[in-house]
Amino acid sequence: MIPFAAMENLLNTTAMGALLLLYVLMISYLGFRGYRKTRNSSDYLVAGRSANPFAMAMSYGAAFISTSALVGFGGIAGQFGMGLMWLVFMNIAFGVIVAFIWFGKRTRRIGVALDARTFPEFIGRRFQSSRMQYFIAAVIFCFIPLYSSVVLISGARFLQEVMSLPYTWVLGIFAVVVAVYVIFGGLRGVMYVDALIGSIMVGGMLLLLVLCYVKLGGVVSAHQALTDMAKLAAERLPREFALGHRGWTVMPEFNSVWWWTLVSSLMLGVGIGALAQPQLAVRFMTVKSDRELHRAVMVGSFFILCTAGAAYMIGALSNVFFFRDHGKLAIEVAKGNPDLIIPIYIHEALPPLVLYVFALTMLSAAMSTLSSLFHVTGSSIGYDICGKLRRDGESTAITRAGVGFGIVLSVIFALILPPGIVARGTAIFFGVCAAAFLPAYAAAIYWKRATRAGVWCSIVVGAGVSIFGLLFLHRKEAVMLGICKYLCGKTELIQAHPWPFVDPFVYALPLSLITLVAVSLFSAPPDETHLRRCFEARDL
Repeated sequence: MIPFAAMENLLNTTAMGALLLLYVLMISYLGFRGYRKTRNSSDYLVAGRSANPFAMAMSYGAAFISTSALVGFGGIAGQFGMGLMWLVFMNIAFGVIVAFIWFGKRTRRIGVALDARTFPEFIGRRFQSSRMQYFIAAVIFCFIPLYSSVVLISGARFLQEVMSLPYTWVLGIFAVVVAVYVIFGGLRGVMYVDALIGSIMVGGMLLLLVLCYVKLGGVVSAHQALTDMAKLAAERLPREFALGHRGWTVMPEFNSVWWWTLVSSLMLGVGIGALAQPQLAVRFMTVKSDRELHRAVMVGSFFILCTAGAAYMIGALSNVFFFRDHGKLAIEVAKGNPDLIIPIYIHEALPPLVLYVFALTMLSAAMSTLSSLFHVTGSSIGYDICGKLRRDGESTAITRAGVGFGIVLSVIFALILPPGIVARGTAIFFGVCAAAFLPAYAAAIYWKRATRAGVWCSIVVGAGVSIFGLLFLHRKEAVMLGICKYLCGKTELIQAHPWPFVDPFVYALPLSLITLVAVSLFSAPPDETHLRRCFEARDL
């Protein structure tokens, strides 16, 4: 007779196998459907400019909110508390409402007028510079594999902890599965799959939040218990984490180390930085009219509230669970690595069958963002650089090869980056993108007087100041890289508080914007005929 425990394990394994099989079959079908409808570079790069508003909004949200948000930032909330909920507000306010209504409509119209199919091509054609297109594509190709690797790490670490799977094996599975439908299905395939994945993410995270409150005795009881733990922050956290920490249900002390980290790196860097993400901006060029963008606003806002909002709440509340069951705070249970807080909580708090559902949710979150990042990486090297060197520039084969090359780079980075890098790596990527691209992007759609020279200087200043800040001013990266210590004999150039904790985004973005305005005003105005072509475009 089979023991009950063995029978239970067999049933759980069978259920997980069936769930994964169904999941893979659905993704395969959607990827194949995208492949069948991809006939040219327009289909491959902008989904033929005919995407459904629901599919577009879910794809945008799924590309935006990945395991780096659910696992990485959820872990940061477990470490520092619900002040991170302000990031959800910033994501909705800037990442959806401002992005869709004020940036999306003009991006779509000008993109159609210029027949632009990628973010680098959009900026390059707007300012009549093929070299600018090549340069932006090269920057994207160099930096996005780093962000892709962060997403890979977050998903792999989750499955490593929850499912006891080898880390390198999980990385390989992610890369192969996503590669298949991105390489062959293009953006159509990506958006079809994202619509499914986004729905799974919303349902999974809402259910996880409900189960969290049930586990902790209800909403009021859970939040009161977390509030009562405030005194433990100073008593139990290491000194470098406790600076400014006043508990998990209140904002940190003003001007403290954690206040600057929360406000400058996370709220501002990630919140505003979403406006300048190439993989998100291209979504605006996939719909056929402004009406679709208006309809997508509510879907996108609801998606971010249910996914990121739930993850940050659960991360903070996990302290109650861990202290009750282990006598330790969440960051103590995770041995100082915030990336492990959410995986450990889910592994310990949920029964096996429910655990598998959330493993699928996290797998979906990783795959959705990875597919978008791999697609924009491939389009940058394959279409914007290599494709444009051809006379026709229409070969999707080159773009597909670029996707494959970007995937290989991302896997390599994921194998060599240090632990606990997920949230910080995401913040760095968003901040650098905003400083380098946001002034140019905003000027491209709103300021007719912006010139090619102004945009060139703005991009160089934004990227240059960001990199200088990371190497020589911001303590976390400066200490880790050691370049400032080697060249100047100290960990960072300015050691007076709060400068070692102010994210480079805070000063890089204003300098980039000032540079664009100043250089544009002192250079020859752009061609009027070209401006009329761009700004007089209407729904087509």
